[in-house]
Amino acid sequence: MTRKVLIYGGSGGIGFATGRILRTRGFDLHLVGRSEDRLAASAAELGASYTAGDVTDSGLYSRVTQEAGESLDGLVYAVGTINLRGLQRLTEADFLIDFRVNAIGAALAIQASLPALKKSSGVASVVLFSSVAALQGFSLHASMGMAKGAVAGLTLSLAAELAPKVRVNAIAPSITRTRMAESMLASEAMATAIAGLHAMQRLGTADDIAALTAFLLSQDADWITGQIISVDGGRSTLRTKN
Repeated sequence: MTRKVLIYGGSGGIGFATGRILRTRGFDLHLVGRSEDRLAASAAELGASYTAGDVTDSGLYSRVTQEAGESLDGLVYAVGTINLRGLQRLTEADFLIDFRVNAIGAALAIQASLPALKKSSGVASVVLFSSVAALQGFSLHASMGMAKGAVAGLTLSLAAELAPKVRVNAIAPSITRTRMAESMLASEAMATAIAGLHAMQRLGTADDIAALTAFLLSQDADWITGQIISVDGGRSTLRTKN
């Protein structure tokens, strides 16, 4: 039986890279994204259905539920923000939008899709995205670190609540070369300096993260739940002599 996965952020770097891997393995896909033009192009390339909309629109989730199908085997919430400012420059609106997009959006996406996930013929899988910034203290990351820390807490809570029918895990990447990170990596000198902070001496790619995402969605990972797994070139745990 063909397995079906719903990908929020399906036209973004990690979401699309995950969809590309899953498509080669015979999965059916339904993509969700904000830009309809980009989403339509991604869906056409992956042979996927799609729903266009913004995760800050509470009405989006019911539309996705109607359009994604009655049964789902997996859900990926690959939507996030990068908002790096000092505490004195952060407004209440900044904190709210970061929390809304990263944490509340993930919770609402799972809530809306839960009936379909429970109809999976096997054990359904949810993959969320935390961050190395929720594990390490980085300057200028107060809003992002708080929001991504909430994703880690959500992962553990839902993994306990939804077992054994639905597995819930999160990936905590370091910075990756995606469209969302372009402003941080626009300077090659800055990109090289950030890469040097990692034991592997390079930045991550969407494919680095997508490989684990696809594994966690597969039946090979059926005994893995409630984990926040770092894919970060060693950034969260290693300090080299360099």
